[in-house]
Amino acid sequence: MRYLLTNDDGIYARGLSALYQELSRDAECLIVAPEIEQSAVGHAITLLRPLMVRRAKREGEFYGYAVLGTPADCVKLGIRELVREPVDLVVSGINRGANVGINVLYSGTVSAATEAAILGVPAMAVSLDTHREADYTVAAKVARRLAAWMTNNGLGSGVALNVNVPALPEDRIRGIAVARQGRARLMESFERRVDPREHEYYWLAGETQLAVDEEPDSDASALKQGLVTITPIDYDLTCHESLDRLKDLIAKI
Repeated sequence: MRYLLTNDDGIYARGLSALYQELSRDAECLIVAPEIEQSAVGHAITLLRPLMVRRAKREGEFYGYAVLGTPADCVKLGIRELVREPVDLVVSGINRGANVGINVLYSGTVSAATEAAILGVPAMAVSLDTHREADYTVAAKVARRLAAWMTNNGLGSGVALNVNVPALPEDRIRGIAVARQGRARLMESFERRVDPREHEYYWLAGETQLAVDEEPDSDASALKQGLVTITPIDYDLTCHESLDRLKDLIAKI
């Protein structure tokens, strides 16, 4: 069994290290991850400059490939060039911070998984529901269980799993819920500052909040209830429910 591991927090992130240690118990794991943090880059790919690749070491040993690019770049390059044998599964994470609701669109972690799905490789993105430095052990164990399940139960081409794990001790996690993507999103605010040369600049801030009419079966709602959430996602952004109505409207022009 062969897994490709990546993330958007950078190759030396603690979440990726925990994932590598746990999944290496079951499979050959190769890391291809961004050289520097790429949080919230979405599904960006690099077109106008070369992708620099470095053989990264940890404690004096080869650890993986550090790519000066995005998470989607890492998956493309890993599958097409760096992994010499077929990849059975791509796992992206463990992200620091949940990826639920509309925020999924911004996530480099999730985009790495959907890129794998585009390339026809089963994939999942794994995130831990905290922005503080935390223990990733439980989330890594969840990822291992799901990775074993995924390699034995195909979901079909073009589908990836978006997994979110509560930042709780293992005995306080209430179970696993298959949940739809909700409408929780970052409620933005901008902090205005002035640099020493009197130039204005802004820091994006804010917190993810549930929508007013958020359904109880959404990913964000289930996660707040202490459940691991699993959402099947694909890369088709078509609003299918509007297709027929739009066709009728266009016909009248």
